[in-house]
Amino acid sequence: MTRIADLLAAGRTISFEFFPPKTDEAERQLEKALHELAPLAPSFVSVTYGAGGSTRDRTRELVIRINRDFAFPAMAHLTCIGHTRAELVGLLERYRDEGVENILALGGDPPADGSPATGDYRHAIDLVRLVREVHPAASVGVAAHPELHPRSADRDSDRRHLAAKLAEADFGVTQFFFTVDHHLRMLDELDALGCRTPVLPGVLPIVNVAGTKRMASMNGTEIPAGLLARIEAAEDRPEDLQAIGVEVATDLARRLLDAGAPGLHLYAMNRSASVRAVLANLGLA
Repeated sequence: MTRIADLLAAGRTISFEFFPPKTDEAERQLEKALHELAPLAPSFVSVTYGAGGSTRDRTRELVIRINRDFAFPAMAHLTCIGHTRAELVGLLERYRDEGVENILALGGDPPADGSPATGDYRHAIDLVRLVREVHPAASVGVAAHPELHPRSADRDSDRRHLAAKLAEADFGVTQFFFTVDHHLRMLDELDALGCRTPVLPGVLPIVNVAGTKRMASMNGTEIPAGLLARIEAAEDRPEDLQAIGVEVATDLARRLLDAGAPGLHLYAMNRSASVRAVLANLGLA
């Protein structure tokens, strides 16, 4: 397998993010997307992890299968909230034994009903340390929020916590955003704190208005008013909406690369068309 830290040390990466399917039809759609995107030779792909471990088994099996069946490595997302140390150790041992070398260590979301979070850990930095202990050969990434973590007390503490987390990780991957300046300001703030860990920007080509609004609300992501008006006007015209999503994502990705981004992490939403179009526009397909 290939460690993402080594890929980043060698040069720019292009990666895609998927989520575990819940139905047979969704499984077929994901399989189709994987095979359509494979010819683009991504540096790696990642597979998300549901809140509280709700997709634990599906995430694990999908990551193991991609690593086995495709030429590119798969990174497993893993959250710590809602899990005991023993559960996390067991999962990390399985990944280690199956040759999965890349883990995205996440804190995770507290219960949606407002009840107290359970589990032995609350913060991603604790999970990073556990991965180092159980699977020392793994390359470990963490999440970054250009527009601040939604549960941050203030900007200064957010950036200090992020810099400390990145200092113990090999790389970062951001939540999606639509304004380049948010990302560049975060990088400047991290640089001022002495943080040199590479951070991959996450880029979402919009394909669904309701889903994008929901994810943006959860992540604290601003959808600029002009963009929001455009996508809402095209909500009932899927082809037009996809074209807007590709246009906006292409412009964002081009500006990020021009600013020196170490790579691009594209949210594929288990489909290939928009991702292929963005990379074609960038001359990277």
